[in-house]
Amino acid sequence: MIEVLKIEDLKIYYQTLKGEVKAVDGISFELKKGEILGIAGESGCGKSTFGNSLVLLKPPMKYVGGKVKLENEEVPVWDFEKMKEYRYKKISIIPQYAMDAMNPIKKIGKMIKDIMEDRNIEYEKIENRLKERLHLVNLPLNVLNMYPIELSGGMKQRVVMVIATLLNPSVLIADEITSALDVSTQKAVAKMLVKFKDEGYVKSVIFITHDVSILYQIADSMVIMYAGKIVERGKTEEIINNPIHPYTKLLISSLPEVGVKHSEKPLEGIPGQPPALLDPPKGCRFKDRCPVSMKICEEEPPYIQIKENRWVACWQEVKKHA
Repeated sequence: MIEVLKIEDLKIYYQTLKGEVKAVDGISFELKKGEILGIAGESGCGKSTFGNSLVLLKPPMKYVGGKVKLENEEVPVWDFEKMKEYRYKKISIIPQYAMDAMNPIKKIGKMIKDIMEDRNIEYEKIENRLKERLHLVNLPLNVLNMYPIELSGGMKQRVVMVIATLLNPSVLIADEITSALDVSTQKAVAKMLVKFKDEGYVKSVIFITHDVSILYQIADSMVIMYAGKIVERGKTEEIINNPIHPYTKLLISSLPEVGVKHSEKPLEGIPGQPPALLDPPKGCRFKDRCPVSMKICEEEPPYIQIKENRWVACWQEVKKHA
C-alpha cells in the first residue's frame, strides 16, 4: 500500500516554568493510503498532543525533534507560518471538543466563507461541494443560516466534520470526536467518518480516542500509547484478540463483553497512575504498574518488529525474539 504519512522519532514537549513535559517522546509509525489508524491510551498519554502538533503547534507546545513526511514531502510542523499551506488543505483536524470550536455569534455559512477567504479560496468554488457534504452527513441546507447554538451536539459535530474535510485533505485527524456524544450518535458519526474516507474526500484517517471499542468497529490498525511512547502497534483485529504488551492487555481487559455478566467476569482496572511526564521514570514507563515487570525493565525497552505489521516495546518480547 502507498504510504501517505510517515512519523519518525517525533518529539513534542510542553515548555513550563518547572521544565519540559515530555508529552510525545520519540514516536514512529506509518499511515497507508485508505487506512484508518486508531491511537488509543489513557488520558495524558500524548494522543491529542501528537494530533495537534501536526496541524497547530504553538506555545507552550515545542517541537524538539523528529520528522513528519506527507507523501514523501517533509512537513515543517515547527514553523507556524509555513504550516498555513498544509492546514485544511493537506492535513486537517476535527479537534477535541469540536462542538465548542465554532464561533457562537456567526452563522454557519458566514463562518465557512470566512475560513475559505482566510485561505484565499473563493467561496463560490466550493459551494456545490459544501452542499454535497451537508447532504452526505444528513444535514439540511438551511443549517448554513443557523447559529451553532441552534444545533444539537451531533449536528455540530457533523458540521465540523464537513468544514475539516471541505478541501479534501490527504490526512484527517479526528481527536476524541465521539467522547461527548450518546452511543447511537457516536456510531453514526463514526460511520460518517468511514464514508468520507471511502468516498475519497480524505485519503487516510487518524482516529484518536480513549475508547478502544470504537476503534474495533472502524479502525484498520491501532497504535497504543502510554506516557508519551508507543508500546504496541498492529492490525486492530490482532491487538484486540491477542494483545502482547502488558499495558495493552490490561487496557483490553477493561472493556465489557456483550452478553457477559459482571458477576461472571468482573472488569479489571489498571492499578496506579501514569507517571508525570515532567520527569518520567527511566526505563520502561509502565514498569511501576506492570504485573510482570523485571529488573531489566529499569532500562528502556527497544521498539521492535516481532512479525509483519506488529511492533511492541517490551523486554519480555525482546527476550523471546532474541
